[in-house]
Amino acid sequence: MSADLERSGPADQAVTNDYDSFAEAYAAETESNLVNGYYTRPAVLDLAGDVAGRRILDVGCGAGPLLAALRDRGAIVTGIEPSAKMLDLARQRLGDSAALHQGGLRGDPLPFPDASFDDAIACLVLHYLADWKAPLADLRRVLVPGGRLIVAVNHPFVYKLLHPDAQYSVIREYSEDNTFSGQSVVLTYWHRPLHAMTAAFTAAGFRIAVISEPPPAPGARERFPDELAKVPLGASFLCFLFFVLEAA
Repeated sequence: MSADLERSGPADQAVTNDYDSFAEAYAAETESNLVNGYYTRPAVLDLAGDVAGRRILDVGCGAGPLLAALRDRGAIVTGIEPSAKMLDLARQRLGDSAALHQGGLRGDPLPFPDASFDDAIACLVLHYLADWKAPLADLRRVLVPGGRLIVAVNHPFVYKLLHPDAQYSVIREYSEDNTFSGQSVVLTYWHRPLHAMTAAFTAAGFRIAVISEPPPAPGARERFPDELAKVPLGASFLCFLFFVLEAA
């Protein structure tokens, strides 16, 4: 079944994801919470493995916590982030230990020569984009042959679970209310069925090496007992879907 594209619901209100307006609240909330600090970042780091000496680009690096972790593991890190305020927070964290640039995947091509990086990471970035063709092609361009793109996106099954009346096969824009450090924020995403994701990856010249639905990181159950009370020990914590893609 082909994946159609649809705009409906709250997203018709032209909500934008203006991270400048809540950068500090987002950075504080996600530093060590369950979803980011004890699930997403550990999962990405596990998938990255031994990164010592590898040149890594973090696209949508935010305030830089993942860059800092990769740097501490010996990687040569570069970050690019569209939000000026997020980038300021990243500079405060990283100093001159990372090359930081303002930009992203929505507009102009990435400001890097071909084959500049061994790995690229798009963590919680692609699900903000309606069109993946040009962004994925650009990410493939900046990777060396055989380089890896590590992706984390909203899990399509969770979307269907939360929106049971929605059509799973439709690429659809939708909005959700969020709270970061007490600040209410509306974020707008694009749901994609799994087959649309994998088709976009292969069309861009990537080979899918890993699809992962990891459990929370060690220590999460002790720190967040209420949130994980109904998650069986060792079970996947379905929130995001993770991929390791290899540049063909």
